[in-house]
Amino acid sequence: MRLENSFIGVRGVGEKTERNLWREGVTHWDEFERSRVSSTRGLGETTADRIESFLADARERLDDGDSRFFGEQFPSDERWRLYENFRDETLFFDIETTGLDEHRNDVTTVSFHMDGETETLVRGQDLTAERVREQFDAASMVASFNGARFDVPFLEAELGVTPDVPHLDLMYPCKRVDLTGGLKRIEREIGLERDQPDISGRDAVRLWHQYQDGDERALETLVEYNRDDTRNLRVLADEVVTRLDDHVRPSDFEALSNA
Repeated sequence: MRLENSFIGVRGVGEKTERNLWREGVTHWDEFERSRVSSTRGLGETTADRIESFLADARERLDDGDSRFFGEQFPSDERWRLYENFRDETLFFDIETTGLDEHRNDVTTVSFHMDGETETLVRGQDLTAERVREQFDAASMVASFNGARFDVPFLEAELGVTPDVPHLDLMYPCKRVDLTGGLKRIEREIGLERDQPDISGRDAVRLWHQYQDGDERALETLVEYNRDDTRNLRVLADEVVTRLDDHVRPSDFEALSNA
């Protein structure tokens, strides 16, 4: 689903009203005409005014690539709808740490993946606020798994950096399509396999300490694990957005679009 198929960013339009619009054949912004939807259930004059105002603004904002506008307009649990439009400018990121408390523990590595390229920053080498900020500034959207509760607070506490573009935390849309548990479990459920042996968060802490003791191979393993996490988020995003499309759109959506 693309943004142009969505009306839920309009104040007063919920899932039911949006679905009623689709049933009337209004499956795209360009198909909205007041005369065509005058009898749509849940759509009064005030809401119709708001839709017209939203569309006038949204078309221009989309042409400008203004993802922040849509991140603000759409409910947080519908932010996945931005993904199709901003897929190539979505930055997937994941961190490794020495523990679970952002005020007591340290970030050890941060990996970023966007448009087929992956970069990893390592504590004590090139992991700085400037380098992380550069990555975030280059993106129209960021995506993580449980990043809102874990990764972002760590980056804020340690580096004073936080993304200022829409953040798609995949843990929540995964739950909507019954993909539950940790990232590794969900990967297995969707058939995503890793080349590296299974490594846990506890192993990641151990590997960092081994590297601190002089084991360079431990750092190589940790970095590859972190990079795999980040690259796999792209595959997961593609899968979960496809499933949400099927979950949200009526089964006859394509026929309605062509009506």
